Amino acid sequence: MRWNKGPSAGISSAEPFNINTMKFQKILSLFCVAFLGLAASASAAGDGWMTDFEAAKVKAKAENKPMLLDFTGSDWCGWCIKLDKEVFSEAAFKDYAAAELVLVELDFPRTKEQSAELKAQNEALAKQYGVRGFPTILVLSPDGTLIEKTGYQRGGPEAYVEHIKGILAQ
Repeated sequence: MRWNKGPSAGISSAEPFNINTMKFQKILSLFCVAFLGLAASASAAGDGWMTDFEAAKVKAKAENKPMLLDFTGSDWCGWCIKLDKEVFSEAAFKDYAAAELVLVELDFPRTKEQSAELKAQNEALAKQYGVRGFPTILVLSPDGTLIEKTGYQRGGPEAYVEHIKGILAQ
């Protein structure tokens, strides 16, 4: 039996293996992994939630919208998970928030990976605003001034939207 090792097998014996191609593929792979990591940390929260507080402040000022900060333990805090499931992931809240708020998730996970910069930012903000438990929800003016500190509220997304509207009406 004769094995076909020529061009018809997909390997050209006329061209030696190019080490530069291998280096390029390795660099491209590392770049893609790094880019995906940055993209995940920049908008890990999804659904309109930001994770970069300074970028959120810029957006809030530009759009003249208050900020809603969610200090959460997204992968271990039962009340945080409940708030996300019952309120933040529901269309009634999402629609209101998209029109009226800049959302910022400040996560303190136990198993999810975060960049050192994101951890440092979240810890500094928790200290700055005196956050001692989870979930803690802060409503801030567009310039970052604290309006109100709140947390989980029973009643679903409609009740929570009314709760936030009440805070903003003060």
